[in-house]
Amino acid sequence: MAGANNVTELIITGLFQDPDVQKVCFVLFLPVYMATVLGNGLIVVMVSVSKSLNSPMYIFLSSLSLVEICYSSTVVPKFIIDLLAKVKTISLKGCVAQIFFFHFLGVAEIFLLVVMAYDRYVAICKPLHYMNIMSRQVCHGLVAVSWLGGFLHSIIQVLITIQLPFCGPNVIDHYFCDLQPLFKLACTDTFVESIIVMANSGLIALCSFLVLVFSYVIILVNLRNHSAEGRHKALSTCASHITVVVLFFGPAIFLYMRPSSTFTEDKLVAVFYTVITPMLNPIIYTLRNGEVKNAVRKLWGKKNIGLK
Repeated sequence: MAGANNVTELIITGLFQDPDVQKVCFVLFLPVYMATVLGNGLIVVMVSVSKSLNSPMYIFLSSLSLVEICYSSTVVPKFIIDLLAKVKTISLKGCVAQIFFFHFLGVAEIFLLVVMAYDRYVAICKPLHYMNIMSRQVCHGLVAVSWLGGFLHSIIQVLITIQLPFCGPNVIDHYFCDLQPLFKLACTDTFVESIIVMANSGLIALCSFLVLVFSYVIILVNLRNHSAEGRHKALSTCASHITVVVLFFGPAIFLYMRPSSTFTEDKLVAVFYTVITPMLNPIIYTLRNGEVKNAVRKLWGKKNIGLK
């Protein structure tokens, strides 16, 4: 960190100040986090052990679920513990580490969603060439590129942050560490840094969202040439993707495509995409996917047989 730092520990204000409200949040959010880990973990296990879930779409879905577990775990466990703490603290280095992993995994998820849209585009628009284009090597390469893209994005954010001097105050107005709240504590003007961060995060989110919208428009246009059964199956799969895309990109674009003035609404929006959305993703994909539901039934059946 920069040499002028006098601050080594930060105090986090949290989501709410009322102790009773915080206890209610603890009771609500702990089961949500457990459902996130179990639901996404189940998808990772299902794709790993089920022979029927070996297509590229499920490779990407498994990777997305793994990212969701890590992404949620970057913020939510400490957030839940802090709900019962009178004073919520985090070291400055720990804060920067949280920012790194939060942005790393968040952007990796964005790129994975783009990859999944490309997979659906090839499957629907170029079905005869699908297995040649989306070979296992290509799939693993696209997953690796998604993770690498998230890593490079996050490194840029952290390199900008560690150059800033922090000499007080040390109260961060959020329930976890993010760039804009932390910039408010810097002992220097951060206008330029805020613009760079907003461009880096916001443009990635916006450009990826536009690519996704364009992809799904092409897919929907091409579906006119498919049979009614083929259309229904493709629309069911695409509907899951589109729902997840809207749930993720809506809050991200809201937060990172504009300068922050007050963090009250930012905190509430952040709760949605750090706590709620990671739990919803496995539900959305499982409820609308017969193959995943069949694989779950088979795994559950084997487990019951093994217990008898």
